[in-house]
Amino acid sequence: MNLLSLEQVADLTGLSRSSLAKKRCDGSGPAFFKIGRAVKYDRADVESWILSRRRTCTWAANENIRATA
Repeated sequence: MNLLSLEQVADLTGLSRSSLAKKRCDGSGPAFFKIGRAVKYDRADVESWILSRRRTCTWAANENIRATA
């Protein structure tokens, strides 16, 4: 297991620390570990999450986006 810090994941994904925090709250981000007060991510989980966002088209339906009413 290769644990990454919040800063490392922010650099890897291009997301801000606050965006990652929001994704932890709503469950839309990569799996993470809470060790004491520290948040850590397994590199394999982050890479898997990144790959799950892979698209071949910008206009195709995206099951990860909530429908608006």
